[in-house]
Amino acid sequence: MKRLKTLGLTTLACAFACALSFGAAPMQAQDPGPLKLDITRGVIEPLPLALPDFIAETPQAAEYAQQISEVIAADLVGTGLFREIPSSAHISQVTNFSAPVSYADWKAINAQGLVTGAVGMDASGNLSVKFRVFDIYAEAPLGSGLQLGGSTTSWRRIAHKVADVVYSRITGEGGYFDSRVVFVSESGPKNDRLKRLGVMDYDGAGLQYLTDDNFIVFAPRFSPTGDRVLYTSYENGTPQIMMLDVGTVTRRRLPVPAEAVTFAPRFSPDGQSIVYSMSTGTNTDLYRMDIATGQNVRLTSTPAIETAPSFSPDGSQIVFESDRSGTQQLYIMPANGGEARRISAGKGRYGTPVWSPRGDLIAFTKQNQGRFHIGVMRTDGSEERLLTASFLDEGPSWAPNGRVIMFTRESQGASGASALYSVDISGRNLKRVPTNAGASDAAWSPLLK
Repeated sequence: MKRLKTLGLTTLACAFACALSFGAAPMQAQDPGPLKLDITRGVIEPLPLALPDFIAETPQAAEYAQQISEVIAADLVGTGLFREIPSSAHISQVTNFSAPVSYADWKAINAQGLVTGAVGMDASGNLSVKFRVFDIYAEAPLGSGLQLGGSTTSWRRIAHKVADVVYSRITGEGGYFDSRVVFVSESGPKNDRLKRLGVMDYDGAGLQYLTDDNFIVFAPRFSPTGDRVLYTSYENGTPQIMMLDVGTVTRRRLPVPAEAVTFAPRFSPDGQSIVYSMSTGTNTDLYRMDIATGQNVRLTSTPAIETAPSFSPDGSQIVFESDRSGTQQLYIMPANGGEARRISAGKGRYGTPVWSPRGDLIAFTKQNQGRFHIGVMRTDGSEERLLTASFLDEGPSWAPNGRVIMFTRESQGASGASALYSVDISGRNLKRVPTNAGASDAAWSPLLK
């Protein structure tokens, strides 16, 4: 029996208990079976997946079984990689978690994968959720069965974790559903927007506000462990970098000169330092700060405006935008400063670069011929691909698995509003992220623990 460590979260009361094998053949790391969805070049035809409602093993668990089933289906179908076979087409009815699978019945409705599960509740009111994934044409389980547990308040996280496992076993990639997004929530007219920081599940659920709207805030960024957020605030009259503890919702200003304008902060991969822009007079350069000591090191020294820095996943390099060539372009330099090389080469202006968690791509905003785009390129600037086109698209942020990008889209006109959208790196599955008000400046957290 393999046990999962207890989760200690301030904002979510969730403690996963154990991961149990139910006698299924263990998944081989190098080959999880014939059911394998190749998504490296995008998927045109979603894979048909049967997702019967999870069984309620106790009467008290019935409501949660239904809700968990709905979230799992929404997570998987929402990727654009899967198509749920409607329950009205099911021949087999799953009424017992331990019963053998009637593979012929699922083949008859062209299901390629099947996910079954059951939800129970103990005397203390804690949930237990067990599930299996099956390869219908191989007539075999895809990996071992698993069991997760937690309080009733954590049912959404449990559902997201189940979906992450299903996604990972079929695609071979890590999931991203059990993650959060910090963003700027906006209200009021376009010329007088009120802004405050909010944090929510990746799908818009579980919204919490981290600041009030008394001061303008922008560009929030999660720490590598997801427990802190950097952002820029006008609380002291000029843009200053603040660091907020997500659990306690307490904040502090980082030690930079009070008269300087500081903005565009981002954590290093180890969470021990930050890189940011600082303007003194007419000059804007990049700096790096050790969080523990407050010591600052200047990384660039040019007459240009240099901003929007982002570390490579290994922390050895920084990509940033600069107008040192006369227009906004993208550059890469060593993380401790040094010679920078330009990587953008197309027509137009490039900005807000963000390194993929995988290390292979850089997402960016591009402006060309009156249109804005979200795009990706290799770290040497090759294979540039534009994923979107709009009146104003900007500010990409990567999902933890490097498969999906979230960004801000603003509509045109005096009544135009900002909203969050996401798109697959293949350019498919463009969709709006639900928020209860205008939203911008999204930043994706790592997978939650």
